[in-house]
Amino acid sequence: MVQEKKLVDEVSGWLRIYDDGSVDRTWTGPPEVEFMIEPVAPHEQFIEGVAIRDVTTATINDGSIHRARLYLPEKTPKDNEKLPILIHLHGGGFCITEPNLFMYYHVYTQFVRCTRSICVSPFLRRAPEHRLPAAIEDGFATLQWLQSVAKGDTRDPWLEEHGDFSKIFLIGDSSGANLVHEVAGRAGSIDLSPIRLAGGIPIHPGFARSNRSQSEIEMPQTPFLTLDMLDNFLSLALPIGSNKDHPFTCPMGEGAPPLDGLKLPPFLLCVADKDLLWDTQMEYYEAMKKANKEVDLFVSKGMTHSFYLNKIAVDVDPTVRFQMDALIGRVKEFIEKH
Repeated sequence: MVQEKKLVDEVSGWLRIYDDGSVDRTWTGPPEVEFMIEPVAPHEQFIEGVAIRDVTTATINDGSIHRARLYLPEKTPKDNEKLPILIHLHGGGFCITEPNLFMYYHVYTQFVRCTRSICVSPFLRRAPEHRLPAAIEDGFATLQWLQSVAKGDTRDPWLEEHGDFSKIFLIGDSSGANLVHEVAGRAGSIDLSPIRLAGGIPIHPGFARSNRSQSEIEMPQTPFLTLDMLDNFLSLALPIGSNKDHPFTCPMGEGAPPLDGLKLPPFLLCVADKDLLWDTQMEYYEAMKKANKEVDLFVSKGMTHSFYLNKIAVDVDPTVRFQMDALIGRVKEFIEKH
C-alpha cells in the first residue's frame, strides 16, 4: 500500500510542501488570474516587435543545466548602434515564478521595445529546494556568461550581433531586486572586462526586517504580496537558522557588510508608495545615500507591490497603465544616461 504524503507547509495559492520534501507549485488561487502564470513558448520570429529564445548558459558539475530567456527587439531605422543588455532577475520571493511566465512576458516584451535593449532573464534556482545564495550565484553566473560571450569563448548570435557589452544593466523586481544588490556587490570585487556593468535597477525590492514595519501593518495586501507570502517565502529561502535581518533581505541592517565598502554602479531604485515594504525600501535608499552611493529614486504614486505584473489591472485601469508606462520611461532614461 502506497503511503499518502502529508502536507507540511503551504503558501496560499502558490506553494505546497510535503513531508517527502516534494514541492507543488500548481496554482490553486482564483482561476481567472491563472493565465498570468502560464508559460509562454519561445518564438524566434518577431511578434509585436520582439523575438524570444531560450539558451543554455552553463552546465554545472552535477549535470544540471542553467538556462536563460532572451528577448530581442526588432531593429528600427533609429537603431544604428548596438543595444544595451538587461539582465532581468525575476521575483517570486525566491520560491515561485520563472522568466517564461506570461506575467513577465507581457512586461519584458514592452520593456525591450521601449528601452531598445536586449533582455537576458535567467531561470533562477528556487527555494526551498535551493535556498539562498543559490539564486544569487545564478544571477552572477549569468553576468559571467555574458563576459564569456564578449570574450568569444562562448557563442551567442543575438548578443554578438546586437548587444553592447559596455552597457550591461541588472534589473530585478521584488526578490529579484534583492538579487540586483547582491550580484552588483559581487561584480564590484572582480575584473569583468571586456564587459561593463553600467547600472542596477532594483524595482520594489523585498527588503525586510525581523520586526514588522509600519508600512507592513498599514499598507494594503495584494495577490502579489501578502504578509503570509512575505513571512513564509523568506523563511523557506533564507539560509537555515537565519531571520529577515540577514543581509540578503536587509542589506541596510547592522548584520550586513557596510554599504560604503561595496563598489556599486549607479542605481535607480523604483518603489511604489502603497507597497507593504515601503518603509524598509526607504531605509535602504537612505543608507545608500549615506554611504555616498549614486542612487536615484523613482516613486509610482498610489501603486502597490509589483503592480505592473497584473495584466488585468494594466488593461482595464488607465491609472495603472499610465504608472507602468511612466516606470518604463524612467528606466529608459536611466539606461540612456549611463
